[in-house]
Amino acid sequence: MTHSVVIIGGGFGGIGMAIRLRRAGVRDVVILEKAADLGGTWRDNTYPGAACDVPSHLYSFSFERKTDWSRRFPPQAEILEYLRHCARKHGVLDAIRFGAEVTEARFDEDAALWRISTTTGDLAARVLVSACGQLNRPELPPIEGRESFTGPAFHSSRWDHGTDLRGRRVAVVGTGASAVQIVPEVAREAAELLLFQRSAPYVIDKPDRPYRDWERAALRAVPGLYALSRARIYALFEARALGFIRYPRLMGIMERGFRRHLAEQVADPALRAELVPGYRMGCKRILLSGDYYAALNRPNVHLVTDPIERVTPTGVQTAGGAHEADVIVYATGFRSTEFLSPMKIVGRGGRELNEAWRDGARAHLGITVSGFPNLFLLYGPYTNLGHNSIIYMLESQFRYVLGCVEALRGAGLAWIDVRPDVQDAFVREMQERMRSTVWEAGCRSWYMTAGGKVVNNWPGYTFAYRRATRRPDPRHFRARRAPAR
Repeated sequence: MTHSVVIIGGGFGGIGMAIRLRRAGVRDVVILEKAADLGGTWRDNTYPGAACDVPSHLYSFSFERKTDWSRRFPPQAEILEYLRHCARKHGVLDAIRFGAEVTEARFDEDAALWRISTTTGDLAARVLVSACGQLNRPELPPIEGRESFTGPAFHSSRWDHGTDLRGRRVAVVGTGASAVQIVPEVAREAAELLLFQRSAPYVIDKPDRPYRDWERAALRAVPGLYALSRARIYALFEARALGFIRYPRLMGIMERGFRRHLAEQVADPALRAELVPGYRMGCKRILLSGDYYAALNRPNVHLVTDPIERVTPTGVQTAGGAHEADVIVYATGFRSTEFLSPMKIVGRGGRELNEAWRDGARAHLGITVSGFPNLFLLYGPYTNLGHNSIIYMLESQFRYVLGCVEALRGAGLAWIDVRPDVQDAFVREMQERMRSTVWEAGCRSWYMTAGGKVVNNWPGYTFAYRRATRRPDPRHFRARRAPAR
């Protein structure tokens, strides 16, 4: 069966895009979701302490405001329920086909259709939207002997809730965004927690607290108060972009604040020295937590900085010795630069997307890929942020994609395909601007490809991205008219 639009992924991007399309009168929309529930990363990451590091009022759609968030920074379960609420209220729940994992999408030039193969059958679409995100494929480290461990072992995004950690020796490998939330929670239950750190992260205080009843009542009752709160948070976060993208030396101010916070939280000078990163602040993701450093002070928590040599049947062997463990948790991040993998995407002339992206992902505005007509990416290359809410970026992309869909329908076009010179110019501009950012300050991060190229992040202000995506420019595309009927 042929549909107007097929969206891959039922997270924030997929649900929001479907809502915008249907509100614009595009009713024939299908969402293909490989799991049994919607939610994307907020469905997958159910580890203890899982929460967002963007304030609640900004980590939500502008068209579906929520005035009764429980906390300043929303916990995982509340975000997931918010997304379910959006799908129900705006009538897109019926558009989701659960358990339908896309294996291949191939563009049929003669019919001007995307022919899509899934684990539950085949379908076709005039427009294909990928809303897979960047943080959906767990990265398990290639450590020798990893499969030999005899106890429970799992990635943080595939948390085994059937494993009781009370009174157990738990090894946590990794010190990224998930780990700083996991460690304080697990440390309260485990007999011993071993935290294996390759490089120390910058962790700053998270100003989180529950909203008071009168605050929620005021947000509901006072016209404009919620919008003012959202605008204030946006402006505060956007101001940080100066240090990330224009003047990396400004990160020194934040770094001094970090060091003061660390000194206040960790009294032991030896432990404190191991928690000081050896790279410029902002080069890797800055983490927020109000209890991570306090957890590391606990007598049952031990920081291990010796390099891991291998995993053994009974624990972890480092250069400094053997560490016994009953459970291993890999908080080791995601394959963030692979984007649409492992799906096989084939465009015009039989060209595979993996081949087109062999030197790093490329897409004009992070949305359209030359040679792949009527394919649109949400949260694609060059659209991740280090300083603000990705929901704001997604809503910019919704508007752009909707503009393309309306152009196809209004002008009677079979397909549009971004010109290669336009895409090349955009990528050159991104790489040129990236050189002055803090992300190229000499560290390795998940923003980078294996070859050391930063392809994930937007090297600019979010309002500049919104301006750039306010409407598609017809001059940027090649097009084919639909045959007359």
